[in-house]
Amino acid sequence: MNPLRHVFSAAAVATLATALVPAHAQGVIKIGEINSYKAQPAFLEPYKKGMELAIDEINAAGGVNGKKLELISRDDNANPGDAVRVAEELVSREKVDVLTGAFLSNTGLALTDFAKQKKFFYLAAEPLTDKIVWSNGNRYTYRLRPSTYMQVAMLVPEAAKLKKKRWAVVYPNYEYGQSSVATFKQLLKAVQPDVEFVAEQAPPLGKVDAGSVAQALADAKPDAIFNVLFGADLSKFVREGNTRGLFKGREVVSVLTGEPEYLDPLKDEAPNGWIVTGYPWDSLKTPEHKAFADAYQAKFKDYPRLGSVVGYSAIHSLAVGIKKAGSTDTEKLIAAFKGLQVDSPFGKFSYRPQDNQSTMGAYVGKTKNENGKGVMVDYVYLDGAKFQPSDEEVKKMRPAE
Repeated sequence: MNPLRHVFSAAAVATLATALVPAHAQGVIKIGEINSYKAQPAFLEPYKKGMELAIDEINAAGGVNGKKLELISRDDNANPGDAVRVAEELVSREKVDVLTGAFLSNTGLALTDFAKQKKFFYLAAEPLTDKIVWSNGNRYTYRLRPSTYMQVAMLVPEAAKLKKKRWAVVYPNYEYGQSSVATFKQLLKAVQPDVEFVAEQAPPLGKVDAGSVAQALADAKPDAIFNVLFGADLSKFVREGNTRGLFKGREVVSVLTGEPEYLDPLKDEAPNGWIVTGYPWDSLKTPEHKAFADAYQAKFKDYPRLGSVVGYSAIHSLAVGIKKAGSTDTEKLIAAFKGLQVDSPFGKFSYRPQDNQSTMGAYVGKTKNENGKGVMVDYVYLDGAKFQPSDEEVKKMRPAE
């Protein structure tokens, strides 16, 4: 018998054995990520770049627990059913170790439920609905961004200082918009009992008839407006509002409008003096933000948006959590994330043990049209830990586990 046959057979068997070893045994941690890339590119293209930057940095430094990170992304078509379908595919076919992502509140809630059913770790990076950590919350789901409650709670003290009695509200008619307005009404009435809400416009997401919405608000003659529209809906609303003089002599308080994703497209139509949550990237001087912004601009030849910070911080959260857990085992990750501290371009934040919500804060300031471009001025960073209901209230809202 030819002895070379044995040598060849042994080599072939060894090669085959290596090919059959699962990816994570070969030193890779797979992160499954799901998002509405086609539907919401303004936020999600920078978000994906932020994730890529974080993965490059972590892998260049040796990975996590000696393993490299690998990102596998899927588009959910802005549809909760599709989000669940691709989550199933990522878990069963791609054998990912953890799930992250979602932008829209309804897809985020669908993934929150998937995580619960499958007992699989999920970090909701961007959806803002309070339900993710409260009424629909579960032990498998953590959330990064400041929620609707947190962002509205940051704006209400500024709204109350205006001492305006007659308010109008405008919002996209789905979970994020509905919960933002409900919280605004509740919190503003608590500090200003005589407030009246004289008009309400709730167009479907992405389908705002901005002319009629602006006219309906103007006809109600409010003293001030609370706006929750974003993206293309916001641009149309601002244009029509400017045309009809809706904002002249009226205060506007607006969630998210200070984010460059939504402020930049307004260009020379950017409003002056709106009180907003956002991200004044171009004037932040903290060392942690400068290091992030410099690295981002060096890699992508572009400036960061809020999505960039969220994507970057989501990956770093997972890396720190997996390192602390010493594993990607779901139960160990759940334990590791309770009180987990993470460094971010906005400074340190942690994940609250009582509801799995991160304490990442937001910038609150005013919009200014500066040489035909919208910027944020007079801003302050507000710590998310300070804008939460009491632990007792959270306990009532969150299902027992």
